[in-house]
Amino acid sequence: MQGFVEWIIHECKHSHPFNPLPVTTLYTPQSDAHPASAHVTWVDPQRQAAFGVWLDRIAASQGLAPATVRIASADASFRRYLRVDTDQGVSRIIMDAPPDKENGQPFVQVAELMHAAGLKAPQVLDWDAAQGFMLLTDLGGTTMMEAIDKDNPQANLALYLQAVDALIEWQLASKPGVLPAYDAALLNRELSLFPDWYLTQHRGLKVEGKMRETLDAAFTQIVQHNLAAPSVYVHRDFMPRNLMMPTHAEDLRMGVLDFQDAVYGPVTYDVASLMRDAFLTWEEDFVLDVTIRYWEKARKVGLLNHEDWGDDFGAFYRAVEWMGLQRHLKVAGIFARLTLRDGKPKYLADAPRFIHYIRTTANRYRELKPLMRLVDEVENIQNVSGFAYGRM
Repeated sequence: MQGFVEWIIHECKHSHPFNPLPVTTLYTPQSDAHPASAHVTWVDPQRQAAFGVWLDRIAASQGLAPATVRIASADASFRRYLRVDTDQGVSRIIMDAPPDKENGQPFVQVAELMHAAGLKAPQVLDWDAAQGFMLLTDLGGTTMMEAIDKDNPQANLALYLQAVDALIEWQLASKPGVLPAYDAALLNRELSLFPDWYLTQHRGLKVEGKMRETLDAAFTQIVQHNLAAPSVYVHRDFMPRNLMMPTHAEDLRMGVLDFQDAVYGPVTYDVASLMRDAFLTWEEDFVLDVTIRYWEKARKVGLLNHEDWGDDFGAFYRAVEWMGLQRHLKVAGIFARLTLRDGKPKYLADAPRFIHYIRTTANRYRELKPLMRLVDEVENIQNVSGFAYGRM
């Protein structure tokens, strides 16, 4: 591993110097509905009525045009987003988050933290906490994902370095005791999604005996490795689908969305999310290129003052891989849950990407080889002896 990383560093330094670079819903008109909600499907008539009351209350002061409300996007959670025009010629975003299913307070808190850090995040203009409706500034309609050229990795380097700049600003603003801790309990709860949902519910396996022992041993090592890293603010889903392209020439910052689950935890987490995307896979040379550039910037501003990370990219990159492994196991479980419990099958279609991430990392480290063999047998990738898994 060390020799490979040193070669990549050499190649990247000579090829690319470290130069800082500046549920889709159908419209269904309802004649007896509030005019704003007539363009959006509502499952609960009472919630539809509450939305109309809230919108009527703020429309004049916010300059809103209620008849223009339409779907902007749906979330993997119970949130959805609507867009509405204003009489100033700009649009606003409305978050529809039922309070019995979604807590809006973390979104408001983290939005304030991001603005204080100098990031471009939605500004909360109005919030009805009791009903779960929120009016936000609109960061535009083009995500970084939509702007990416998937066939030409290096064509996207400037985009990724803009994302890196935003990430470092966010991390530099970190203070302990402000956000929930990404501690051992939370890391383990997330890891448990893999056996509970991916293995048991999706693959129909009984997680017991040798399989349980192998998973427990791997999870213990993963958590220990990750908790050894310095702690910063962690977005927790920092990837191109949650980054918005600049909308004005005078402000070239990327917008940041979907940050309500932010925590205080390993500095390695968000860069692992960025480069080992849930919906997009890059070859490792490009992953290393961007990660090295993040490492160069982060160590210069004091974010990587830990053991030999500041001098040894290989040591830092190993920590990123172990952090990414925790995320990949978690997300495989989440995607299975979204499909099987929430009826959103499109997410599980990306499971092979995560199995590939898991196998690639586990194959690289001797202590993770039992985990790799377990995954190989579950996925029928090759014949492996030593395990006996019972189908349910």
